[in-house]
Amino acid sequence: MIKDILSHPFLISLVLLVIAFILKVLVDKLAKNRAEKKEKDIRYISHNIKHFINFVMVLSLLFVWSTEIQNFALSIAAFAVAIVLATREFIQCVIGFFYLVTTRPFRVGDWIQVGDYFGEVAETDWIKTTMHEIDIHTYQFSRKTIYIPNNKLITSSIKNLNFVKRFATHHFTIVRRESFNPYPIHSLLTEKAKQYCEEFEEVASRYNSMIERKLDAKISGPEPVIHFGTTELGEFKASFTLFCPTDKALEIEHKLTECFFALWYEEAEKNKEDEGKA
Repeated sequence: MIKDILSHPFLISLVLLVIAFILKVLVDKLAKNRAEKKEKDIRYISHNIKHFINFVMVLSLLFVWSTEIQNFALSIAAFAVAIVLATREFIQCVIGFFYLVTTRPFRVGDWIQVGDYFGEVAETDWIKTTMHEIDIHTYQFSRKTIYIPNNKLITSSIKNLNFVKRFATHHFTIVRRESFNPYPIHSLLTEKAKQYCEEFEEVASRYNSMIERKLDAKISGPEPVIHFGTTELGEFKASFTLFCPTDKALEIEHKLTECFFALWYEEAEKNKEDEGKA
């Protein structure tokens, strides 16, 4: 029974504290009596002895509680690991925010592509980046909001499409199955494309030059390009490349498509007449 009581760290600690207190009281009394007898101030000696007693007491308490302290430290470590594992996504998002702040790949108002998502950056905070989704084929807002966790911005490629926001290199293709020589309509179609792009030709030329200076690379434009070719199945394919204002891209595409089919069917009728005469 007594052995069990004495083995308890709390009781041992209490005994050590009592012993240390008694020793310090005795040191004070002995130092006071000795000072009265020798008429000499020896308080510094008593202070040093009491400091030594305190030091020994602390070491003794640490030894007594060493097992409990070790278990407590392990519990704290396990708790910390659990917290890190539970909040790792949150921590990664915060790291992603600092990545955005330091590298600044985009800012609010820019058009960007993250993975398969296109949109205009509306807001960034510690956890997420908010974008207004854009259909990159029509350059129109889809009225949908995209929330991208900041940690995805570290692992995914980010494309800044801010140059596309005002002027875009717009591509579209028309495929036909009829087989006849289409090149007589090429020059007429090119003239029509230049005519539709004439109103903003000067602005497009300046904007194209500005982009080339900033990118230090040659890009297509500002002249419209129409290329005739074939698909893998051998069908006729007309590929259009226009450097035009983003808000006019679809309008010009519709006009050129209308013009193409008018010229195409006109040429097809001529071809049928020539075949009939032959």
